Amino acid sequence: MVNTTRNEIDLAVYMERLDTYIDTQSRLNKTLCEGLEKVNDELDELKHWRTKFYGAKSLALLTGILFGHAAVVMASVVGLVKLFQD
Repeated sequence: MVNTTRNEIDLAVYMERLDTYIDTQSRLNKTLCEGLEKVNDELDELKHWRTKFYGAKSLALLTGILFGHAAVVMASVVGLVKLFQD
């Protein structure tokens, strides 16, 4: 009979430790999930800013090409005017 009581006590201690472990793991999982959600939100924000940056970069490139083309056309016009003035 003494052995049965000792086994019950050992089982109770084991169950208590198991409950504590499960509770700790649940809190850890919750914390990890919250951290991953925060990282995902920050990545989405970075992707948004990267898209804006690429758009601004493309706009600057196209504007540069437009001004370069305009300069070439104006130089051609000035050249033709000087050629026919003489």
